[in-house]
Amino acid sequence: MIIIAPILIGIVYVTLMSLIREPHRRRFNAIMVAGAGAAYLSGGGFGAWEFVFTTVITYCAYRGLDSWTFIGIAWLLHTAWDALHHLKGNPIIPFAEHSSLGCAICDPVIALWCLLGGRSVTDYVRERLRRGSARRLAEPS
Repeated sequence: MIIIAPILIGIVYVTLMSLIREPHRRRFNAIMVAGAGAAYLSGGGFGAWEFVFTTVITYCAYRGLDSWTFIGIAWLLHTAWDALHHLKGNPIIPFAEHSSLGCAICDPVIALWCLLGGRSVTDYVRERLRRGSARRLAEPS
């Protein structure tokens, strides 16, 4: 469950974000990854490096206002930071021992979607269903 739940959370995130129309979807995701980049500041597991990391993520998020690629890169950077926190034993949620590990599994799902252009998966599914219906109607009986 430690692996499946984070993957499902990533899929749910992508699905919900797909309901937001472009360009708002990209901008909203840039804000989300900026917030994720600051998530470890209060824990301070890596001291001043937490501020350096937050600065790098903030830069990527700013560039992400106009680029899905930068948002994807930011999520991959966050994945690495999650993994380091997990290995150090300093989880993102202090009372949830495996929270950083879960985040490190969830984030690449989101990153992959972003690196593929952050397209709406709900629109994709609707289009596939529409094509399937049209194809069945066009087939001779």
